[in-house]
Amino acid sequence: MTSIQKILHQELGVRKKVSRWIPHLLTEKQKTARVNWCQKRLTLAAWVFQGEEKPTKVIRSRSVPKKMVAIFVSKAGHIATIPLNEQRIVTADWYTTICLPKVITELRKINPERRIILHQDYASSHTAQKTRQYLTEENLELMDQLPYSPDLSCNDFFTFPKIKNRLRGQRFQSPEEAVDAFKNVVLDLPANEWNKCFENWFERWKCAKKI
Repeated sequence: MTSIQKILHQELGVRKKVSRWIPHLLTEKQKTARVNWCQKRLTLAAWVFQGEEKPTKVIRSRSVPKKMVAIFVSKAGHIATIPLNEQRIVTADWYTTICLPKVITELRKINPERRIILHQDYASSHTAQKTRQYLTEENLELMDQLPYSPDLSCNDFFTFPKIKNRLRGQRFQSPEEAVDAFKNVVLDLPANEWNKCFENWFERWKCAKKI
């Protein structure tokens, strides 16, 4: 052992250590998630002695009933919420014979001569020939929606997050009860909130234009 090694190891007590490589430096939140993930999987199986009862695990049913609704809003607030009562998907027939007529009726109660501009995405029920024909017959103007742009849709960046925050953690006895709660949250939103929503929407147009 050389003098330098003797000084380092015996007198100073230092040791040469090679750093351990890790792929990422995890945050505390990520470390907690890893622990929870491992604990969850460890509960799937356990060692037991002969004669002992095996552990039980309660599994919630995946067949949770759901209810789809169509919601229409304006700068003045909520216009209509229409649930799909007898079907699971939105079709052009349902959209033009049940949904849109209710929306138009509600709008024309306020002002029969008002100009109606409909903002919708490119779902098949919205772009079907039957729907386009109906919009033309009812003299509705159509505002298109850019694909993959939820930040330019009022429902995506405002309405749905508001509803989710209010209803998070609640349980309902029936789909109808859930729809009623959905409506109540929307109706409880004050007029100034809707006004801010649309003002924000218009500002987002300017930001997108600058980009």
